[in-house]
Amino acid sequence: MDVGMDVRNEEAVSRFVERFAAQLTDAGMQRMAARVFAQLLASDSGAMTSAELSEALQISPAAVSGAVSYLTQVNMVSREREPGSRRDRYVLHNELWYETFTRRDQVLTLFEKTLRDGAAGLGTDTPAGARVAETAAFFEFLQGEMLGMMDRWRAHRAKLDLP
Repeated sequence: MDVGMDVRNEEAVSRFVERFAAQLTDAGMQRMAARVFAQLLASDSGAMTSAELSEALQISPAAVSGAVSYLTQVNMVSREREPGSRRDRYVLHNELWYETFTRRDQVLTLFEKTLRDGAAGLGTDTPAGARVAETAAFFEFLQGEMLGMMDRWRAHRAKLDLP
């Protein structure tokens, strides 16, 4: 065995997967989807077949299928044909967190527009209109901060020399 090679501690991997999945579930993600996502994140390749996910998580193929359907729908994973096989494998998207925040930014843009339209309809001189206008201003501020944060992340990531 190579001295420089790390050996995967499967028990530690399993603890990580379940802990992170629980946090994702607490944040609102479906439980099985959270487990499948965390397992894919913890895999060296970032890709696994349904059978591999089923075995690693001790869940049924149907549970894997439902979780993958959800994760595909929210653009967190994609389905690819395994080379030389008729089996699908499920793959984490590259720059996953960047994509997630970018999609969140698109949602914030939509919220902000709707809130601005709502404030105008309510009248910004009314208590409700002022409250809605302030919420729109908050989303506008949040968007600007997120864009700057993502720029700073890309610069920081380059300094870290990550793959």
